[in-house]
Amino acid sequence: MENPASDFPAISKFTALNCIDISNPNIQESVSLLKQASLDSGFFYVINHGISQEFMDEVFSQSKRFFELPIDKKMKLLRNEKHRGYTPVLDEILDPDNQVNGDYKEGYYIGVEVSENDPQAEKPFYGPNVWPSEDILPGWREIMEKYHRESLGVAKAVARIIALALDLAGDFFDKPEMLGEPIATLRLLHYEGRASDPTKGIYGAGAHSDFGLITLLVSDDVLGLQICKDKDAQPQIWEYVAPLKGAFIVNLGDMLERWSNCIFRSTLHRVVVRQERYSIAFFVEPSHDCLVECLPSCKSETNPPKFYTGPFDKRKNEVTYCHCQAKFPFPCLYLLLVLLLLPH
Repeated sequence: MENPASDFPAISKFTALNCIDISNPNIQESVSLLKQASLDSGFFYVINHGISQEFMDEVFSQSKRFFELPIDKKMKLLRNEKHRGYTPVLDEILDPDNQVNGDYKEGYYIGVEVSENDPQAEKPFYGPNVWPSEDILPGWREIMEKYHRESLGVAKAVARIIALALDLAGDFFDKPEMLGEPIATLRLLHYEGRASDPTKGIYGAGAHSDFGLITLLVSDDVLGLQICKDKDAQPQIWEYVAPLKGAFIVNLGDMLERWSNCIFRSTLHRVVVRQERYSIAFFVEPSHDCLVECLPSCKSETNPPKFYTGPFDKRKNEVTYCHCQAKFPFPCLYLLLVLLLLPH
């Protein structure tokens, strides 16, 4: 395959990521690899995660079926106030300072399914999903719901290794108020093939970091995802992350970076494409009732918590991050997520 990086002088190379084998009986080896990756870039591969390649292929096939629908049918499933449903091309802009238009991608959000009559449906990101009718896409809902369940299982397995890498109990994130009742959102993504050109502000998805805990990504074999390990460098150096068949590309979010007192990293990333590309992102956050404070293993007298919080100011619609010693309700954080759930 021709290397698209040659078209963009700011991109120097492909990055090498550690590979975490979920089935590895040597848990300490997995912990060591994950910790190294989290200190370096917050990106790593996860393999042997239990989701079959056959099923992965079927999910991609069903995603393609949806995006091939006529635009008028897709627009009838437009994203609602719960962030469920379809987002058209240019609907989102992730890096307004450097993009001339929005992202050249379309997407579809699927979250935790909660009945309208359930009191939980009053919470942001909880409620009934928006589904294509069985007449249009028979069996589509069942496949996506199964993929959502299985991806959440992988995310919880990864979170256990993260906990150990932070010198916490392996079940730290399994608590009901954390990933026992998580905010977990599946995002189908389709980049239609408009060629990206960073020199002109044209991107499949603009540069961003993810707000939440962790993100699991799978893609087809088309290059697109790039990371920038040092966002303050001038010029910024962007490196491609190569797709790995059957593997998840996992990245840590801003929440975990702050939770760990900046020991683990949430890294800037974007999508630059030269041809049509499909990917599927799975965003994982703790429950609405989670209280976030600097992890006990990540602070000391010589390394005190780095963040301070002010109150959420509804008049200004702003959220400030907390000082890690002061507990605060997780809703302060997910109000940021209302603005956008970040694609890859």
